Amino acid sequence: MGGNTSFPILSAEEAASLIPNGAMVGVSGFTPAGAPKAIPRALAKRARELHQAGNAFQIKLLSGASTGAACDDELASAEALSWRAPYMTSVPVRELANAGKLEFVDMHLSHVAQAVSEGFLGTIDFAIVEATEITQDGRVYLTTAIGNAPAFLQYADKILIELNAYHSSRLRELADILVLPPPPHRKPITLEDPLDRIGRAYATVDPSKVVGIVHTNETDGGRVLGARDEASRQIADHLVEFFLNEIRAKRIPAEFLPLQSGVGNICNAVLAGLAAHPEFPHFKVYTEVLQDAMLDMIASGEVIGASSTALTLTNDKLKFLYENFSDFSDRIVLRPQEISNNPGIARQLGVIATNTAIEVDIYGHVNSTHLFGTQIFNGIGGSGDYERNGYLSVFMCPSTAKGGRISAIVPMCSHIDHNEHSVQVIVTEQGVADLRGLAPAARAQRIIDNCAHPAYRDALHRYLESAPMGHIRHDLRRCFSMHLNYLEQGAMLPNLDLSAFKPQHAVPTP
Repeated sequence: MGGNTSFPILSAEEAASLIPNGAMVGVSGFTPAGAPKAIPRALAKRARELHQAGNAFQIKLLSGASTGAACDDELASAEALSWRAPYMTSVPVRELANAGKLEFVDMHLSHVAQAVSEGFLGTIDFAIVEATEITQDGRVYLTTAIGNAPAFLQYADKILIELNAYHSSRLRELADILVLPPPPHRKPITLEDPLDRIGRAYATVDPSKVVGIVHTNETDGGRVLGARDEASRQIADHLVEFFLNEIRAKRIPAEFLPLQSGVGNICNAVLAGLAAHPEFPHFKVYTEVLQDAMLDMIASGEVIGASSTALTLTNDKLKFLYENFSDFSDRIVLRPQEISNNPGIARQLGVIATNTAIEVDIYGHVNSTHLFGTQIFNGIGGSGDYERNGYLSVFMCPSTAKGGRISAIVPMCSHIDHNEHSVQVIVTEQGVADLRGLAPAARAQRIIDNCAHPAYRDALHRYLESAPMGHIRHDLRRCFSMHLNYLEQGAMLPNLDLSAFKPQHAVPTP
C-alpha cells in the first residue's frame, strides 16, 4: 500500500469521532461513484446517539455532485446535515430541503472547486476521500470518480482517507488530474480532443494533514436504470433524425462532435438510438458521467472513447470493466469536474449538450430543478455548464406526466434554470422544435406545434393569442393557471379526456 503504515489506521467510528459539530466536510465522489461510505455511516450513527442524549450534532456537507446512500441518505435520515451543496438525488435530503430543515445550495458543478479555492464557502474543516492508495509523499490514487476530491485534498484542514480494497488499482490508468490555480494565474487548458491527457494519474495532499486511514471493501452500488419506455424511444428517434439532418446540411461535421449526455433513462435511450442507426458515425463523448449504456457503446466501438469525471456503473458493469480493463484503459479518461464541466472546453471542443427538463415554456425557457416552482428535485447539476457554452444545446422531456394530467409544455415555467438565450432545441416524443434564429412568437408556435401533446395545443395557442401584445406575450394573470389547475383540481386542464394519453415516462411530480 505504498507506505500507508505512516498514517494512523482508524476504525470508521474513530474517524467519525474526530469531526466536530458544525464542521464543513468535503467528500469525494460524483454520484455514488467514488463517494466515501464507512465514515459517513459512522458519522450518522454518532449523530443519532448524540441526539438521543440531547446533544446537538450537524455538519455542513460539500461534495462533487450527489453521493451514495451511505453518505447522503444516512446523514440526512440521522438529521446530521444543516447545509448541503452543490447537488443531490437523495430523497431524505430532498425532503429536509423542501421542509425548510436543511439549507440546500444549488450550484453549477463547474463552479465548486473555484468557490472552495477562493474561500467563499469558508474553511473546509475535513475532507473524506475514497482512494485505492495513498503514498508517504502524499500521492492519492482515487477510485471511480475524480469530482472535487483534488480540490478538497488541497484546501481542507484535515484529511480522512477511506482505502477501498474493492476497486482495481488500475483505475489510476484512467485518471487525468489537473488542478487549476486561482485567477489570474491560469494558463489555457490545452485540450484539443476528448481523449487528450494533460494531467497526472493522482491527486496530491500534504501528508501532515492526513489524520487517519480507514480500510474498506465496498462496491459503489450504482443504481440500475429502468428499461426504455415508448416515450424515451420516440424522443431518441426524433433526436437521432435531427442530428442526421444537421450532418446532411453540413451544420455538424460528418464525423459528428463530442457529445455530452445527462443522466437517466432518456439520455441512455438517445445513446442507444445513436448506436443503433446505421447512418450515424462513431463519435467521442465529453461529459460528466459515464453510465452502463456508454460503456457498452465503447466496448462495441460505436463510441470511440469518453472523457468523464465519474464511472457511474452498476455492480455488474463495473465488474465487467475490471475484468476487461485493458480494452478500456486508453479509451476512457477521468478528470476533475472543474475540467470535465469546464465551460471554455465545452466551447472549444464544440460539445453537443443533451440534457433533460422538468418543464419547458412556450418561449424555450427550461426548468430542470423545481416542481411547481417551489420543491427542489435534484438540482441544476452540470447541465448549465454545457448548455450555455456548447455547440448545440438540446433539452428533452416527455410532453406529459401523471397519465396526461400534467403538460411539460406550459405558458411560463414555474422556475427557470436555462433561459431562452441559451436553449436551442427542445425534443419530446411529439417532435423537435429547433429554436435557432427564431423570435419569441415564432419560437412559441414551433414549441406548441412540435412538442406539446395534442390535448394541450389548443389551450396553449389560446393563451398565446389572448395575451397582451409585447415582444414576449404573457398574461400575468393567467400564465400559471395550468399549474394552479393541477394543484387545485388534479389536472392542468379542466375536463381533460385522459383516454387520449398512452403511458409515458414519468416526469417528477409532487
